[in-house]
Amino acid sequence: MKMTLRYISAALGFIMLIASGLHAQGSKKDNVFGGIAQLDHTVHDFGDIMLSDGPVTAEFTVKNVSSDPMVIYNVVTSCGCTNVEWTRQPVKPGESGKIKATYKNDEGAYPFDKTLTAYFSGVKQPVILRLRGESHDRKMSLKQMYPAKFGSLGMKSVDIKGGNMSQGQQKSGEVNIANLGTKPMKVEFSEVSEGLAVSVSPNPVPAGATAKLRYTVTSDRNHWGRNYYYAVPVVDGKTYKAVVTETPERKEAGAEAVVADPNPLLGNGSDKIGIFTVTKEDFSSWSKEERDRGSQPIADESTYSFGKVKAGTKVTATFSIRNQGKSPFHIYKVDSESSHAKALPFPDLAVGAKKDLKVTLDTAGLPKGETLVVLTVITNSPLRPIINLFIAGWVE
Repeated sequence: MKMTLRYISAALGFIMLIASGLHAQGSKKDNVFGGIAQLDHTVHDFGDIMLSDGPVTAEFTVKNVSSDPMVIYNVVTSCGCTNVEWTRQPVKPGESGKIKATYKNDEGAYPFDKTLTAYFSGVKQPVILRLRGESHDRKMSLKQMYPAKFGSLGMKSVDIKGGNMSQGQQKSGEVNIANLGTKPMKVEFSEVSEGLAVSVSPNPVPAGATAKLRYTVTSDRNHWGRNYYYAVPVVDGKTYKAVVTETPERKEAGAEAVVADPNPLLGNGSDKIGIFTVTKEDFSSWSKEERDRGSQPIADESTYSFGKVKAGTKVTATFSIRNQGKSPFHIYKVDSESSHAKALPFPDLAVGAKKDLKVTLDTAGLPKGETLVVLTVITNSPLRPIINLFIAGWVE
């Protein structure tokens, strides 16, 4: 059974966040790339806009923090819905250039998340910038736009996608929140996970107004791949259980085939918000020679197809991996979107060695029909720090 185009379409939607982790991320000092380019921010959230507003524009400031001139070589957009301009002349040390992106806002009323891939002289890997927001075709109340509530605190979601980062680095971002009450609202946080800092500005939040919730996650080598960082909102001195009004989800074609579990610690009845990140190894300072001496895993097949099985069948998916590099290959972690899939321990691979990565899949409780489980493998390979594998089949 071959992996269909329908599967591939669904898989791409689920792993887009992971795949962008292959690109450069900020250094220990926020948003410094390769010791050369410092961005004032890497994510611009337009918040809620109307289709009638027409095109909207964001600007990113790039400071040259090195001792040599820096050039913004190119900025590539993820789709034709975004136009981009940037400073063409070399940026002198200590000075700044600009990247200006305009989202056409003509694709319809739904949330959008567009990427810009920026290339800078001296920075070995491209930098990913993001344009986010939600376009509406009619005016909506704050309660409609912020359906997750902790008392008078309204949020679009309690499950925040923080993006990707590398070891030794930080990841910062922000989301809009709202004061759904009639009085100014003070927001603080308790039970904040180690490695997470979170704040609100302005604070107190005026009645009937919006504010920014800002977060910073600091990586550490005990956490690889997919990780959640939690905080409990304290609203005017009180904690609340979340009340979440379900909203229709916009899915890619075939997304119903992908098996992914919601986070059981978040949602209705929980007092937490969660920031989700994906952490990989940092190879940004490695020379070409060091990269060439690294491990290089090659999988015989990226998809294991189990055909048709009855619900409750336990499947063992096998992926044969050979190390064609020049140093031992190590897997830090194997993540799955589904709790039904568990990877068995995988020993380090010596140069030239080949072994099987085995993943068990319990089909009991899975939806009947087409099934696709996405696996994300975090490795020590400078050429392939993240590998995506797939388990596909049909559950009767």
